[in-house]
Amino acid sequence: MRVAVLSFAHVHAATYIGLLRDRDGIELITSDPDAPPGDPTRGRQLAESLGAAYVDTWDEVFALRPDAVVVTSENARHRHLVERAAATGAHVLCEKPLATTEADARAMIDACERAGVGLMTAYPVRFSPAFTALRRALADGSLGGLISVHGANNGSNPARSRPWFADPELAGGGALADHTVHIADLVDVLLDGEEAAEVYAQANSILDDDGGPAPGVETAALVTVRYPSGLVAAVDASWSHPPDHPTWGGLAMTCVGEKAIVEFDAFPPLLGGFDSATGRDRWEAGGTDLDAAMLEEFLDTIRTGRRPSPDGETGLRTLRIVLAAYESLRTGQPVALRDAPGTEGG
Repeated sequence: MRVAVLSFAHVHAATYIGLLRDRDGIELITSDPDAPPGDPTRGRQLAESLGAAYVDTWDEVFALRPDAVVVTSENARHRHLVERAAATGAHVLCEKPLATTEADARAMIDACERAGVGLMTAYPVRFSPAFTALRRALADGSLGGLISVHGANNGSNPARSRPWFADPELAGGGALADHTVHIADLVDVLLDGEEAAEVYAQANSILDDDGGPAPGVETAALVTVRYPSGLVAAVDASWSHPPDHPTWGGLAMTCVGEKAIVEFDAFPPLLGGFDSATGRDRWEAGGTDLDAAMLEEFLDTIRTGRRPSPDGETGLRTLRIVLAAYESLRTGQPVALRDAPGTEGG
């Protein structure tokens, strides 16, 4: 199977390249023509350092007719690459958030449906075995009806290494856009795709980079989402971890049910110690490689013809929550999704 990684803009691009490069039966090609000249974290330099085949232009990539592509460009540039991939018959795994506008997300979904190819949104956390156990507890009734969810997705500021993350035009926002969607996806799974009804958000940019000027996007946000079933989800989304924090960040969620309370942690530090070489504490994350599990699901949907999950519609539902949250920041009021600019009915 020929798989192409399109753009190295996203911080996960190198991870996907490493995972695909080492798989049997995968012919990997990469391209990053929009890379800034001389940037060692982008373009041909990165591909060569990772031992991955590289071509210089999008035209060269699509002339090779890949069976599948992984889109890891800036968020606002997803649509162009997804539409080109669909036009050549390639299945698509696209980084989150799916797009920066509903119009772009809908166009991507429609392009893939017309072409008969799969569109999967990159939400790896749902593949955690611990989350599978949580879903099972909800399904078998041992948790009872779900009343509320509190989720926290905190991490380091990705704009330190990828400045576009703090560019509202390219990223669609800051920490709110970057981190709300993971929790929103997990709730989407637990509620079987139930569309959110109302969103309220507050945010600030107090958490800046080493005391420098405040960034042009929010670095922390609190988002409250109400669903028609009555469930309320609260999301703490921030770039709160300093550069010298021993882990990049984490994702945790507390689910309150009628019969029990369940705490889910996607990235537990299972091994702690002291590294004498660096003079620092050392934490090693353990358990399932969620990115690898997500890639396996993507590749298996291509081999079997199954519809990918999470699909493009899932990505759109979670994007609508983000768009409504930004409208709430603008107005200072809760926003019904049907009234949010850029969403259907708004």
